[in-house]
Amino acid sequence: MSIAETSRVEAIKWQDNQLLLLDQRILPEEELYLSYDDSDEVAKAITDMVVRGAPAIGITAAYGVVLAARRCFLESPEAWKGPLAERVRVLAASRPTAVNLFWALGKMDALIAKLDDGVNPEPLLLKMAIEIHDSDIAANRTMGEFGAELIAETQDAGRSVMTHCNTGALATGGVGTALGVIRTAFEKGLIDHVHADETRPWFQGARLTAWELMRDGIPVSLNVEGAAAHIMKTQDVSWVIVGADRITANGDVANKIGTYNLAVLALHHGVRFMVVAPSSTIDMALEHGDDIPIEERGPDEVVAVKGQRIAPEGVEVFNPVFDVTPADLIDVIVTEKGVVERPDAEKMALLMNNDRLH
Repeated sequence: MSIAETSRVEAIKWQDNQLLLLDQRILPEEELYLSYDDSDEVAKAITDMVVRGAPAIGITAAYGVVLAARRCFLESPEAWKGPLAERVRVLAASRPTAVNLFWALGKMDALIAKLDDGVNPEPLLLKMAIEIHDSDIAANRTMGEFGAELIAETQDAGRSVMTHCNTGALATGGVGTALGVIRTAFEKGLIDHVHADETRPWFQGARLTAWELMRDGIPVSLNVEGAAAHIMKTQDVSWVIVGADRITANGDVANKIGTYNLAVLALHHGVRFMVVAPSSTIDMALEHGDDIPIEERGPDEVVAVKGQRIAPEGVEVFNPVFDVTPADLIDVIVTEKGVVERPDAEKMALLMNNDRLH
């Protein structure tokens, strides 16, 4: 087992028949786990950003269904399916963009459909939730190896990389997606340094990514988003490596706001652009990125930092949480199923049909 895996923080735990979530709103100042035994409170935790990151949201929602099933069976053991369906709908409404949420709930719904009223659904649903969690851990390892191989093939391009938002253990069940690739590449001696965007307005890069990398002893420097072009021009950046919240059938990618900017800058500066995400992030029902629902959040996140106002009263705010990077700006998409270089609809279909592309 790698150093990163043995030292990684766990954002999600199932312990003593409860769901424990590391409150990511107060990191890095404090490490506090909040316990949940009610699915509606789990949904609120997702909305309120206690937990974030597409894979982690999906895993959390799966455990939320377990808690919902427990409550519904206790209250109505002979007719629990109707009340459970309503609680699942609340979980589904917690955040709109990350498709892993709906993928995980879909797997839980498929299992629920096979069960009979009068049978306690909790044990089987818990088994499924644990499988979803474990599969993400395994996928992280595989994606880390695939991505590191790509970096090894481009060693002449530079020994530092840039990343955006947080895609590590805090955003997944394992060592991370993009950060999993970075961790694996560092352990293999392929990179020396990471440039981490601070990632406004929630500062996931500053609060979470820098914290994770420092815990693992990986050299990292924090930068404002506006410095990205200068860094690409003046430093030995070989790759921009990011995660994804939804990938469409043609290879367009929705990710944290600011990702699209980086892809345009990377193209101009000859820096390669890698997207790392499990196949559960791929939504083949959506043809292209214009079909992705983009979550918008309230103005308070932009006009204030930790309660301290930094903008004038009454200013109008536009706060989209994600943007869409077109497939033609992406050099490679890395999944646990394989690697798609220069993604398009045909290559994405081959990947999802389990034809290995790597």
